Amino acid sequence: MFYYWDPTYILILIGALLSLGASAMVRSTYGKYSRVRNIAGLTGAQAAERILRNAGIYDVRIERVSGDLTDHYDPRNKVLRLSDTVYGSASIAAVGVAAHECGHAVQHDKSYVPLTIRSTIVPVVQFGSFLSWPLIILGFMLRGQLLITLGIVLFSAVVAFQIITLPVELNASRRALVLLEQGGILYRDEVNQAKKVLNAAALTYVAAAAASILQLLRLIILFGGRGRDD
Repeated sequence: MFYYWDPTYILILIGALLSLGASAMVRSTYGKYSRVRNIAGLTGAQAAERILRNAGIYDVRIERVSGDLTDHYDPRNKVLRLSDTVYGSASIAAVGVAAHECGHAVQHDKSYVPLTIRSTIVPVVQFGSFLSWPLIILGFMLRGQLLITLGIVLFSAVVAFQIITLPVELNASRRALVLLEQGGILYRDEVNQAKKVLNAAALTYVAAAAASILQLLRLIILFGGRGRDD
């Protein structure tokens, strides 16, 4: 009855629980401070514009993008895209998220090394994300260790991307909080509230990296020694 039970499933379960917990925390924290209006009454878009100007950045466009928490900075086109719930909202949460994306724009402007590395390996990561699992599955079906190994190597690139993302995101949040306080956009108590939002968001990246590492560990446990065993 336990023939199909794979003990390494526990690694997947741990990763899933970490991701679900982090997601629940960020939505709870964001929801709480999305109902708190900042004293200056600045919307996310207005705060972003002021932050970029204070940082001496004038060549980054600010655009609205549909969705919920779909905010991101596009370094290739120098566009800062803010979601519907951030762009026009004057909440602490909205300003915090907008400032975080401005942190990425500042990183780009300052040639922050981890961001440069992350941007450079994006094509490899996209390729690895697309092909890694098909290669692993095909290798398992054909008993081809070379295909499995290649799939694991490609998946390792995805894991590396997740790990490199951590310092990029944490640094962007630190920059954001400094910019918010030094620019007088938020008062000290408001900065502390925005910090709670950004800390909760950072947990999602930590959870994603942990889940990827656990998945890679599982693949190595399952298939790493198949060539020797066969």
